[in-house]
Amino acid sequence: MGAGQSTSQSQTPYRGLHVLRVTPSSPASFSNIEPFFDFVVGFEGDSLSSEKAIDASELEKIVESHENRVLNLLVWNSKSQRTRVVPVTPSRIWSQQRSSSNGAQKSPSNSQPSLLGLSMRLCQPEAATDNVWHVLDVLEGSPAESAGLVPMGDWILGWSGGVLGAENDFYDLVEAHVDKPLRVYVYSFDFDTLREVVLIPNRHWGGEGLLGCVFGCVST
Repeated sequence: MGAGQSTSQSQTPYRGLHVLRVTPSSPASFSNIEPFFDFVVGFEGDSLSSEKAIDASELEKIVESHENRVLNLLVWNSKSQRTRVVPVTPSRIWSQQRSSSNGAQKSPSNSQPSLLGLSMRLCQPEAATDNVWHVLDVLEGSPAESAGLVPMGDWILGWSGGVLGAENDFYDLVEAHVDKPLRVYVYSFDFDTLREVVLIPNRHWGGEGLLGCVFGCVST
């Protein structure tokens, strides 16, 4: 189910829906869609012309019309620079089961469960991740060490709220989360994997800085 058929498209799409998060146990989680590196650029039967921007409203209608039926999404990957076909079956059953297991958490009556379980934003893939943060050093006993950040091998691509556009965005975000959990998405160059890491910035860990970590901002 996770396999996707590769196409011959290698040109960067003009616009796409940047995948920021794949919700666990959702229909998308059973595919090979990869957060931050993948962009939904259309659906099978749609044009892959670089001059045509994805129509998000049209895609939403197509997803709804394929509820409980296989839909082949066209997904462009920024690492491979290729577009592939990813089969996924839109469904509301997973979110209803999730709500039932949460018990007390009730959804508003006018809200509709996600059919795919994807958090996405419309953007230009070329500029989607202009700034990433390379972990250069991690101090012993620091919040960064406790969170498992690996010096030289790890790169912070974004956080649970999305991507970080400007160089100072990450530092502002850390300041805003003093003594509070900050969920960031970390790419391991050594293992070619993306993982979610919880950082808790604080001033009482016994060393310098809120994280005890040295970063280098890299413009891609």
